[in-house]
Amino acid sequence: MNILMLEWKSFGNEDMISAFREMGHQVTSIPFSNKELHHNEEEENRLISEIRSCSPDFVFSFNYFPIVSLACKAADMRYVSWVYDSPYVLLYSYTIINPCNYVFVFDKELYVEFHRAGISTVHYLPLAANTKRLTAMDHAPALADFQKSKWKNQAEIAFVGSLYTEKHQFYQRLTGISFYTRGYLEGIMAAQKQVYGYNFIQELLSPSIIEDLQRSLPMQPDPTSVESVEYLYAQYVINRQITSTERTELLTAIGSRYSYDLYTPDASLKLPGCINHGPVDYYDMAPYVFKQAKINLNITLRSIKSGIPLRAFDILGAGGFLLTNYQSDFSDCYVADQDYVCFESKEDLLQKLSYYLTHEEERKAIAQNGLHTTATQHTYEHRIQEILSYF
Repeated sequence: MNILMLEWKSFGNEDMISAFREMGHQVTSIPFSNKELHHNEEEENRLISEIRSCSPDFVFSFNYFPIVSLACKAADMRYVSWVYDSPYVLLYSYTIINPCNYVFVFDKELYVEFHRAGISTVHYLPLAANTKRLTAMDHAPALADFQKSKWKNQAEIAFVGSLYTEKHQFYQRLTGISFYTRGYLEGIMAAQKQVYGYNFIQELLSPSIIEDLQRSLPMQPDPTSVESVEYLYAQYVINRQITSTERTELLTAIGSRYSYDLYTPDASLKLPGCINHGPVDYYDMAPYVFKQAKINLNITLRSIKSGIPLRAFDILGAGGFLLTNYQSDFSDCYVADQDYVCFESKEDLLQKLSYYLTHEEERKAIAQNGLHTTATQHTYEHRIQEILSYF
């Protein structure tokens, strides 16, 4: 098949192009600005012209863009998008029902939400890993560069990800809310941190709470979309704050017993036991972090309802040992305690860290099983086969 790929600064570009070509497909890549989110007639006409000039079998992009759907609809062309971000408000665009769309989301609960609403253009597709590339890195010259770099592991435990401590976070701007609203939000956030597998934040935002939030931090749905204001506050403000405090609390608890390597955008962050390496190049260097750490942590962003984050696939695909919070979609792809290990509370996390740091053979066997399962069932080639089965 001939594929027109819209390239922007997204994860997975190189791995997806490599997989398409490995399977014998022709790929033409064109630059795309993900800033044009909804409607821009000039950009839409440019895309229509590119589509007609290339005459592909379908257009592909990571994440869904309404403007691309509009162009594909006008050009009578299939539009395949694979969404890896969460939350992702553009899924609620009116364009989502365009018949040209094949929208794949990695979160089964999110897919079920659309399915129950009668939206037939949205499908469930877990993310993937390029195990060939990740395995080949074991013998690449870049390994020596990593060993000399500031990113070299210095501890046995590693976490790669944001703690959302940057000053521009929305929750920090809620300075004008009432004491009641502040207490209510703190209460539901504390309750949510005790629960994995179900997120109840959005349904607990009453009209009076929303009214108070609007006075302090106004938010309005886009007029071309159907998302609710409750969705915006729950997913972009409150769940992100829960993730920030949860990650900080769990890492602080770990740091009271162990040293650990942290790779995060906020290079100035200081926590007990933390060796903060700052941000790490995710494509070229993070796989070495996953390979060198005895235990890799995944603490999922709370806006992801059931899905497996991309980082978890990359850890497993690199042959790393994964210790993650519970996410129900893992059971679709892996076997717990055989391919990976999950924790269900702070106490459970600390117990499992202690156990697996001292049971090396068991830990290595689980990591090897996780790599094998990923290589045989969860590569980009496997996902492309599933995408094409919808045509």
